[in-house]
Formats: sequence, structure tokens, C-alpha cells
Amino acid sequence: MERAPHILVVDDHREIRDLLARFLGAQGFRVSGAVDGRAMRRQLEESRVDLIVLDRMLPGEDGLTLCRQLRAASAIPIIMLTAIGDPVDRTIGLEVGADDYVTKPFDAHELLARIRAVLRRVQGLPEPPPAAGAVLCFAGWRFHTDRRELESADGVIEPLSTGEYGLLMAFIAHPRRVLSRDQLIDFARGGATAITDRSIDTQVMRLRRKIEPDPKTPSLIKTIWGGGYVFTPEIARES
Repeated sequence: MERAPHILVVDDHREIRDLLARFLGAQGFRVSGAVDGRAMRRQLEESRVDLIVLDRMLPGEDGLTLCRQLRAASAIPIIMLTAIGDPVDRTIGLEVGADDYVTKPFDAHELLARIRAVLRRVQGLPEPPPAAGAVLCFAGWRFHTDRRELESADGVIEPLSTGEYGLLMAFIAHPRRVLSRDQLIDFARGGATAITDRSIDTQVMRLRRKIEPDPKTPSLIKTIWGGGYVFTPEIARES
């Protein structure tokens, strides 16, 4: 059975959270609520979320701040709610990473249409690459994206070639997803890397030699015969 999309409503007004939980739940969505940024982060840690409805005016960290933080670490679609009708405010919201903007008071059916439109738009689109300067952790490795090198658990540094770096960035941007050779080439070329259809298997082999506990029986970059490759480990961003 196909999993129902999970919508997280972040709003400090309980009436709005309850209204959207009932309405969107009746439309086949799974809905969770959060009163502020702290509760939102807790929900994101506990379950997968497909779209966030985010109030512009929140106690503590406001919606723009949270939107900016979310977009720096995630590609989860965001629809912002606001009682401010100023077009400048809408522009700011979109500039910090919101996918759409709805003004309060809103019609629930209009919000539903926008949620469905955003989900259709983002479905199947690739994740953006990690931000430059991020330190990403997986399987005991620390990946310094700015220095283009890996650091093992015991502090040993493994420099990456341009091709290896681009390939690892592509894998990390699309974890646990089967990627064909053509997709890997396209994603890696987004970083202007030197990967071609003739070298992709060689680059995978070289990257495996650096990160796999046993490159002869790879567990981190698995081959899917007839499909391509899949990057299996959990990934965490170091704060």
C-alpha cells in the first residue's frame, strides 16, 4: 500500500492545527502538529515529513528563520502561512526557500490545492547538493565538503579526486535511492566534475576502495544489477 503523505503543520494556534488535521486527514493525508520550532525539529527527528505548512509569525524563532534553517539542511517542501498581506513579505518568504505562500485567513480547499500542486512539482526531483562547507557524517566517516576530503573515525584523512568528490556528493544528495549511471553522471556534473559514461564505474570502484570496510563485498555503495548503484548509509549533518 502506498504511504500517505505526511504533512507537518507548524502553527502556535491550536484551532488552526486541529482544523487542518481534520480537513487534510479526511483528504487522505497523515497530519502532525507543532507549536514552535523546537516541536517542529522533534517531529522531524521522529518521522519522515513530506511537506511543512509553516506559520510566518511564531513565538521564539519566527517562520522565516525556521524556513531558512530548514532549507539549509533539507529539501522538504514548505508552504508558509501569514497574516501579513504585504507583497514584500511574500517575496522575502520565497527568497528564503518557501515553495508557496498563503495569506490568512485562508480557504482550506485552496491550501489543499496548493499542497497537492507543490507535492506534484517536487515529486521525483533530485535533492539539492549539500551546502558548501558542511561536514556530513556517515558510517564512521566525516566528509568535509569544503576541503574535499574524508576523515576516518581515527582521524586518518583521505583526499578525494574531483571525480570522487562529485560522485560522493551525488550519492549523499540522493541516499537510499537507486541511481542509474546516467543519473549519477548528470547529478555529478552539476558540480562541474570530471565524470563521464566511460569512467563512472571506475570512479565508483575508486570511491569504494576509500570508504568501504571491504571493497570486494561493498555495503555502502551497492550495485543494483540492471539498475545502477544505491548509497545505503544514514547521513547526519554535523552542527
